[in-house]
Amino acid sequence: MARIVAVCISENKGVPKTDRGNGTLVREHGLATDAHAGDWHRQVSLLSTESIDKMRQMGLDVGPGDFAENLTVSGMVLHVLPVGTRLLIGGEEGAVLEITQIGKECHTKCAIFHQVGECIMPSEGIFARVLVGGEVREGDRISAADVDSSL
Repeated sequence: MARIVAVCISENKGVPKTDRGNGTLVREHGLATDAHAGDWHRQVSLLSTESIDKMRQMGLDVGPGDFAENLTVSGMVLHVLPVGTRLLIGGEEGAVLEITQIGKECHTKCAIFHQVGECIMPSEGIFARVLVGGEVREGDRISAADVDSSL
């Protein structure tokens, strides 16, 4: 079963995020108080621990938030899910995200890229908008969901 292992926020763009353990997903905005939240298609970023482990195998000491992702997920390969997939967090009454983008172009290379010549966020990070807000915390279940299309 896939789970949220970290809920990460930063006050500024272009820096690693800090795991806060929990947060509030705000409808059509993103994770409250995060620098990347706003009225656009990349309100929330997600990365799997399986992707982070690839960088650890290259000798990097990295963990949740180091790739500037908001939600770190274990037990689900995120980057293979198609755009439009809805993710249910925390059960039937939980938050709902809709995947809007897989990967991203890096305009400025991050510190990780400069260390090893590679970074996983551009190819394996995913982005979503918040369709239904709610609390999210470490340990919450996350699953691809059939959700009412009227959301």
